[in-house]
Amino acid sequence: MDRRVSIVTGSARGIGKACALKLASAGSAIVLIDVLEEALENTKAEVEALGVPCLSFVSDVSNHTHAKQITAEIISSWGRIDVLVNNAGRAMPKGILEITEEEWTSTIDVNLKSCFNWIQAVAPHMIEAKWGRIVSMSSLNAHSGGVTAAVSRFSYAAAKAGIIGLTRALAKELGPDILINAVCPGLIKTEITKNAVILSREPELIKGIALKRVGTTQDVAELVYFLALTEPSFITGQDITVDGFQWNR
Repeated sequence: MDRRVSIVTGSARGIGKACALKLASAGSAIVLIDVLEEALENTKAEVEALGVPCLSFVSDVSNHTHAKQITAEIISSWGRIDVLVNNAGRAMPKGILEITEEEWTSTIDVNLKSCFNWIQAVAPHMIEAKWGRIVSMSSLNAHSGGVTAAVSRFSYAAAKAGIIGLTRALAKELGPDILINAVCPGLIKTEITKNAVILSREPELIKGIALKRVGTTQDVAELVYFLALTEPSFITGQDITVDGFQWNR
């Protein structure tokens, strides 16, 4: 493979799909990971329509073994992995008195453990190549603990805060050749938030946003592209907020 290879987890729809398409438009070969098989195939077709190679895998990102196996398949097929975008996640609106232990564990596994799974799988190949970029999707909730517009509460906030700690620690451990950053979206219009929050409350919510609009998946994808493929870069170990300056945090 004579071009960059980028893995995007949770890429069947929403922010992950937008990131995959943006990276593909920059010429990167794309690997799509998601559990939504039909939507994943649709995204794959859109990526390939941009003229770049694409592999897709139906996989639960919380499965450590799957991450290792898929990474091996990518290396066997294309010989390199340059970019990892840890985007997969799950919402969890239940509070401390409602949530079950199983729901807590699942929230941590999908949002946080998945980042460990995939970073551990791809890092050896980036280290060998002496080049790599890792971008993990945190959340404004990691800083705020959840705002009035949040579709998720404490367990989600805890997992997303863990991503920031993971990012800072691994920036030191994996530098100088591998850059690792986190992105913290605020209120972004996706399939989940549009139906759960935005349709009924958008006029009210944008009053607390300096740019007076809800963010789009493309807003997030532009930052991910910058962190993933722009050279040279002196940015690592950072968590960067994309929220239009939402002051009611």
